[in-house]
Amino acid sequence: MKRRDFINKAGVGAVAAGGALLAPGVVHAKAKYKWKMVTAWPKNFPGLGTGANLLAKNINEMSGGRIKVKVYGANELVPAFEVFDAVSKGTAQMGHSGAYYWKGKNAATQFFSSVPFGLTAQEMNAWLYYGGGMELWRELYEPFNLIPAAAGNSGVQMAGWFNREIKTIEDLKGLKMRMPGLGGEVLRRAGGTTVNIPGGELFTSLQSGALDATEWVGPYNDLAFGFYKVAKYYYYPGWHEPGSTMEAMINKQAFSELPDDLQSIVMTACKAVNMDMLADYTAKNNQALDTLVNKHGVKLMPLPDDVLRKLKQISEEVVLELANKDPMSMKIYTSFSQFRAQVSQWSTLSEQAFLKARALV
Repeated sequence: MKRRDFINKAGVGAVAAGGALLAPGVVHAKAKYKWKMVTAWPKNFPGLGTGANLLAKNINEMSGGRIKVKVYGANELVPAFEVFDAVSKGTAQMGHSGAYYWKGKNAATQFFSSVPFGLTAQEMNAWLYYGGGMELWRELYEPFNLIPAAAGNSGVQMAGWFNREIKTIEDLKGLKMRMPGLGGEVLRRAGGTTVNIPGGELFTSLQSGALDATEWVGPYNDLAFGFYKVAKYYYYPGWHEPGSTMEAMINKQAFSELPDDLQSIVMTACKAVNMDMLADYTAKNNQALDTLVNKHGVKLMPLPDDVLRKLKQISEEVVLELANKDPMSMKIYTSFSQFRAQVSQWSTLSEQAFLKARALV
């Protein structure tokens, strides 16, 4: 009995003595993290805002509550266009936005949102995940203390809402329009005046006449903002945003403090939301478009082919100029353009050919 008691006490003592060695691993495994996610979207806004909410929910649930992510809409913690700096500095651990908002940080960020006449959502995901795009995106964000991830896609957007008809390229001259990213530069060179303001201010800007036109996303979001009340004409297709990727940006230091399993959970949650948002838009855009046209009498109009040809010509000039800014921009441009050339052949034979066949009567 004494011998057994001695062994038991010795075992307890060994565990106690080894506590200093075992504790870090044990504590680390049970550690809980409280993260803030700031977004460029109005709180709970359909598609974009709810996509950010779903990302936070997925991380919370997949981690078993070990990471608690609280979402802040635009202006709740920081303004919409200060998300990048907030996450870079560690004011928040995560952000959800569109990379083209940060062209002032580095013009090449625009490649990771949407390029006029560029890649569709399906093609964009292929480039990012299997064409080297994600590695380039991470390299671009590295100096800013950020880790990027694709976290949503709107699919092909609409060309926008206009208070006058667009019959020729001349009709774009003098037009005051909200259009961010590379599309905005194309519009400017076509004679328009571009304004980049947050989504929450677009309705009043159209209503007051501060804007003659605006693009936002597509029917799902545009119906929610009520643009049909202040603009007559709704044009398609969204030449400027054929497959707009939404980004999750993560503070590098905050991410490095997570154990491997939680890092994997964060990245997997981003990938899940990237797929979910595209499905959400695909399911709801047509429902919203039906409401806009048949209930609210919106005039749905195609941009004339001559206008699209000119915009495409200008787009190619703008994107090439961006590529020539610095070696990193050229590196990204080369990867992007080579992938687009390759994938376009398959898309033409598969998606485009099938959609044409499906439309036969």
